[in-house]
Amino acid sequence: MKTLVMANQKGGVGKSALLCQYAYYLALELNLRVLVLDLDHQGNTSKAIKLSNHALVSSVSASRILGERIASIDTASFVLVAADDALLKAEKQAALHNTYATNLQAFLRSVDAEFDVCLIDTNPNPDIRMTAALVVSQYVLSPIQLNQEALDGIGALNADVRKIKAALNPQLQLIGILPNLVEATPFQRANLAQLVQHFAKLLIPMDAPGQYAFVKTRTAVAEAQAAGLPVWKLGKTSAMDCWRELRPVFHRIAGVMGVAGNGA
Repeated sequence: MKTLVMANQKGGVGKSALLCQYAYYLALELNLRVLVLDLDHQGNTSKAIKLSNHALVSSVSASRILGERIASIDTASFVLVAADDALLKAEKQAALHNTYATNLQAFLRSVDAEFDVCLIDTNPNPDIRMTAALVVSQYVLSPIQLNQEALDGIGALNADVRKIKAALNPQLQLIGILPNLVEATPFQRANLAQLVQHFAKLLIPMDAPGQYAFVKTRTAVAEAQAAGLPVWKLGKTSAMDCWRELRPVFHRIAGVMGVAGNGA
């Protein structure tokens, strides 16, 4: 099982929407067995996937995965371990932080043969939930918005990933920084050019030389999330235009993870 964590130190970047749509892509287009673990107490990923009716919602909640030694969950080809309010208490239990990481790692090992991919959503403020996810995952993807605050925080994010990789998880690989909600304005174009100039090594290269993955602002994604649908099933021309742009990005990410074909 390949495990990817979506991580960002700032909210409002569309992280959960990207994770949901990527999960649909893996499960419905690539026919992979997908586990989604929502560690963000806001539960945006959980709400959308529950609405979709494409995934089996596990009877085990996300807080129990951290707080208990869970060895198995409900079995299906697409499973959601949903967020719950108890996740808010995790950071206040400092004495249990090592236990949370240990339990999460043990759980993922116990279900390793049942899924091809595990996607983990994390809360935007870095705490034990994000740290534990990074410690047990093979890959990390970081969606960002093209503003100065996000650009200034890239170095810190990369440093955090490198520290965890060096000290706790040598298999951790940063797939890249993914500019999201990109608008066709001079300001955004300038920020994207600045990002490419200074952080090209952290971006996700696409097929054309000098081209890197990014996701445009499209109302179709928000509409699909609100309807609990994969964007390509929204039934609108604008949604299909959006999917033609988004699908190659997901294909590239799946390729890096080694799951671009059937099976992992």
